Amino acid sequence: MKDLLLITPPFTQLNTPYPATAYLKGFLNTKNISSYQMDLGIEVILALFSKAKMEDIFELAYKNDRITSENAERIYALKDDYLQVLELVIAFLQGKNQTFARQICTDNFLPQASRFEQLDDMDWAFGSMGLQDKAKHLATLYLEDISDFIVECIDENFGFSRYAERLGQSANSFDELYEHLQGEPTYIDTLTLSTLENKLNEIQPKLVCFSVPFPGNLYSAFRCAQFIKKNYPEIKIAMGGGFPNTELRSLSDVRVFEFFDYITLDDGELPVELLAINILDPNPENQDFNQFKRTYLLKEGTVSYNNSSLKSDYKQSEVGTPDYSNLLLSEYISVIEIANPMHSLWSDGRWNKLTMAHGCYWGKCTFCDISLDYIKIYEPVAAKILVDRMQQLIAQTGETGFHFVDEAAPPSLMKSLAIEILKRKLTVTWWANIRFEKNFTQDLCYLLKASGCIAVSGGLEVASDRLLKLIDKGVTVSQVAQVTRNFTEANIMVHSYLMYGYPTQTVQETVDSLEMVRQLFEVGILQSGFWHQFALTAHSPIGLNPSDYGITPQYKDISFANNDVDFTDSTGIDHNQFSYGLKKSLFNFMHGIGFEMPLQDWFDFKIPHTSIQEDFIISCLENEVPINVKPTAKLLWLGKMPLISEITKSKRGQTRHLLLLSFHDKTNTIEVKLEKDKGEWLLDKLENLSPTNEKLLSFAQLKKDFEQSFEDFELFWYSKPIDILRENGLLVL
Repeated sequence: MKDLLLITPPFTQLNTPYPATAYLKGFLNTKNISSYQMDLGIEVILALFSKAKMEDIFELAYKNDRITSENAERIYALKDDYLQVLELVIAFLQGKNQTFARQICTDNFLPQASRFEQLDDMDWAFGSMGLQDKAKHLATLYLEDISDFIVECIDENFGFSRYAERLGQSANSFDELYEHLQGEPTYIDTLTLSTLENKLNEIQPKLVCFSVPFPGNLYSAFRCAQFIKKNYPEIKIAMGGGFPNTELRSLSDVRVFEFFDYITLDDGELPVELLAINILDPNPENQDFNQFKRTYLLKEGTVSYNNSSLKSDYKQSEVGTPDYSNLLLSEYISVIEIANPMHSLWSDGRWNKLTMAHGCYWGKCTFCDISLDYIKIYEPVAAKILVDRMQQLIAQTGETGFHFVDEAAPPSLMKSLAIEILKRKLTVTWWANIRFEKNFTQDLCYLLKASGCIAVSGGLEVASDRLLKLIDKGVTVSQVAQVTRNFTEANIMVHSYLMYGYPTQTVQETVDSLEMVRQLFEVGILQSGFWHQFALTAHSPIGLNPSDYGITPQYKDISFANNDVDFTDSTGIDHNQFSYGLKKSLFNFMHGIGFEMPLQDWFDFKIPHTSIQEDFIISCLENEVPINVKPTAKLLWLGKMPLISEITKSKRGQTRHLLLLSFHDKTNTIEVKLEKDKGEWLLDKLENLSPTNEKLLSFAQLKKDFEQSFEDFELFWYSKPIDILRENGLLVL
């Protein structure tokens, strides 16, 4: 038995749990509030993709005469082939029985329907990726064929990472969702509710908390809450998470509270703690039903927003380490849907999720919900606490991979984190979301790589300096090019979020943005990307002041969800027409082809010629970067101490005593010759520049120390021996 049951409703990700309940459980541990968590989505998927359930589905589809398309007929005709290997494929995607990859890759082993029509590109896409990745991709297509059958014949709302998403998107009124909930549960619903019922009977909670991150989780959350209300009326039910935080800030429909007792907004720690105190503590003196934090509830028949508690939200250092216990960590399914390197990070492999900082340190982008607390309130976590949490999660989960889910990880904190990881000699793999800002120098990128960083994703958005300024992104295209080059040279993969249809964006600017992106891929400093069409949100600067951006919103009466807003742009341009061409060209650029094709060839309508010079990005990279070092810059030596030998050189009766320093790294050996006295000085300093030192020397301190024994530090610093060390692990940060 546990007092609280924390649930992520279907469906989010197949490969790793969404972290919200783990964050909340970690906090509740610090308050000695007992809780149990479950990812209902993965449990339903595993139940659905069992041989017994799929036999039911094939029989049900046939009995109800639902098999109408040629694709569904083919899958049904091959049902025995699908069923025979189903559980073996699932086990393989869970990381078990890896030798099965060879069988999967055998021609005609898996049954094939419409999803396999893209197979012509397999050798091109996976030639260098290896057998396991190719097998994962084939197994993913096999599951997607079955998913297509389920969508057509059983439940049109089914999807691996969403369920009935349409009902939650821009649902200004609760009417359609409410009406849908009055209907009979679907096959997927029945499976979901059966799984939920088993857990309710096992845990016997007093409070069930649904974390709803996306519109694709909303319907299932309501369907589950409806079931609990009907069958377990004594249990209280709350909802929080990303969807209510952004969409339900104008809630007024009382019917919502036929399903939920409470809906909390923003950071969930304190609101849930106050709910728990009121619901769990039998002592009336400790209960105060009027004191809540950012909580909707029903009061005297109307929706009431209660934020009367005077308690302050917890600092990030106080919320505890995320706790992944109870989750079926070994049962998640790694898939590879398309040959995109960043998409494979999202969907392949299990990652521990952590946050470097609450909110966004930049907090200015005009398309973003910067008026809301989850962006607006910026609070970084100390690097030592972060690495403590990483070590605790490694001990708990056995996984050394970390995804930092920040809006934009701060460069200074990433630097401190990397140094702390190196100091503790941890071997970890991590990636994060960033801004392409100038502080990501080449040396910082090398440091991040040394600590285990393998990838970054960041918003280039609209690759136009005019629009980047309007977005208030704080970067230029030239700056983005230099930063992505720095990451790429450090062997850190770079993914860019791209945007089209931004307010006042012209056709010419869309074409020019595509040309910028083409050049970034062609010179090899961008490895992955994805185009998104601009969406107007109610809580962004554009949504709050639309006339400043040349758009006219089409507001509707709000009684339920309020975030995405329809609008008309003063340009009158139909940006939808660019969608296919932008995405098709990007897919080709990511695989190193199509660079020579005229941009016009990607579109079936007339576009203007680009106004961007064909060598624009190359010229950005050739701009000289100032070599002056700030006196406060910290110095760090990533390499090992060298092997030392003393040599002498005589010329015209003069004998020079030199030190030959041989530095060995994992792949190379470099040699540096220095005058003996300066070599001995350098050896002493390299010991002090190790990441294991508590405090690193600054450039000014090193200069001062040098000049106590020698003259002209600049001449020494810009000499060939130091240049060699700078290229091989001597970093200026």
